[in-house]
Amino acid sequence: MKPRVVLGYDLPEEARNVLGEHFEVLGPFETEEDRIEAMRDAVGHLGGRISKELLQAAPSLRAISTPSAGYDHLDLEDITRRGIVVMNSSAPLAETTADLAFALILATARRVAELDALVRSGHWTGNEHREHNGVDVHGKVLGIIGLGHIGSGVARRGALGFDMRVLYYSPRHRPDVEASTGAKKVDLDELLITSDFVCITAPLGSETRGLIGRRELHIMKPTAIIVNIARGAIVVEDELAEALRTGVIRGAGLDVFVHEPLPPSSPFMSLPNTVLLPHIGSASDETRSQTAVYAAENLVQYLVFGAPRNVVNPAALEAHLGR
Repeated sequence: MKPRVVLGYDLPEEARNVLGEHFEVLGPFETEEDRIEAMRDAVGHLGGRISKELLQAAPSLRAISTPSAGYDHLDLEDITRRGIVVMNSSAPLAETTADLAFALILATARRVAELDALVRSGHWTGNEHREHNGVDVHGKVLGIIGLGHIGSGVARRGALGFDMRVLYYSPRHRPDVEASTGAKKVDLDELLITSDFVCITAPLGSETRGLIGRRELHIMKPTAIIVNIARGAIVVEDELAEALRTGVIRGAGLDVFVHEPLPPSSPFMSLPNTVLLPHIGSASDETRSQTAVYAAENLVQYLVFGAPRNVVNPAALEAHLGR
């Protein structure tokens, strides 16, 4: 009998086939109770949130693979304590997400959504209106918070496509990206004070939660634009909304929020200097399919061949190998 892998949501056929060669694949399920029951003999899980009840019902669980770069939807501390390895899938979605970051930079700088609405409403009365002006992107300073796969893609687009000077704030040096883009590692304050565009691509964790708040927004240029394609909680949303409303900064392009879907009561809804998207960073047909296959391959590499990759909690791996 093949070992069992449980799905938190449906996968493309290609990804199911990758798993099906080695595992009995169950799911997705109509109820959480059914998923918990299926987990009792499972060695792997792919996709979706995992509750404490589900973990408690899965004594044989060895690995969790998520078809995303972020893993803040998982209780990593509890999962690691149980010796379960978590693997993410940032590589195949990086370029598509970097594309979206630049779409938000351009759309916010040139007021694409705002002026599209003006045209559709019939209020376009002529071409010589300074109130339609945006700001240039080319030749400006681009600051990137977090320089992993996605941030590196944003840096390349800025430096090579738009002749931008690139600054980055990250826990580690990236000499490869520095060599190809001219990027310079700086502290957070220097990045915020200097940049015309600030793009957040860092993972959400204890060190980045609430990283950008009132103080940080007030040291940015009043002409600056902030773009967040990482996680909503990296920014203090009420303080960002106030900064946008009062002109502390020029605008914001946001793909992620603390509460998703964004509630109608959100202060961002009434701000014309924002572009708001429904968390679609990697949402292209090609990339979503590739990422699902990649996440399936993560489980195969570890559970079948003993060659883990993209592990985000190496302490769990060390604990398992040490048994």
